[in-house]
Amino acid sequence: MMRKCEVCGKTPMAGYQYSHSHRKSIKKWQPNLKRVKAIVDGTPVRLNVCTKCLRSGRVKRAI
Repeated sequence: MMRKCEVCGKTPMAGYQYSHSHRKSIKKWQPNLKRVKAIVDGTPVRLNVCTKCLRSGRVKRAI
């Protein structure tokens, strides 16, 4: 499963994580994804959706 939001397209970000002594190591920040059942074109389907899309109402959840 690719770590990607199927609504907004948010993907993992990479960068440096600095320690207290300023040694750097490469770190990956993953999006907070939830697998939810949502209504798409009138039918319920399972989507990987980030929590920002869930909170903002971009996804209509199926009950």
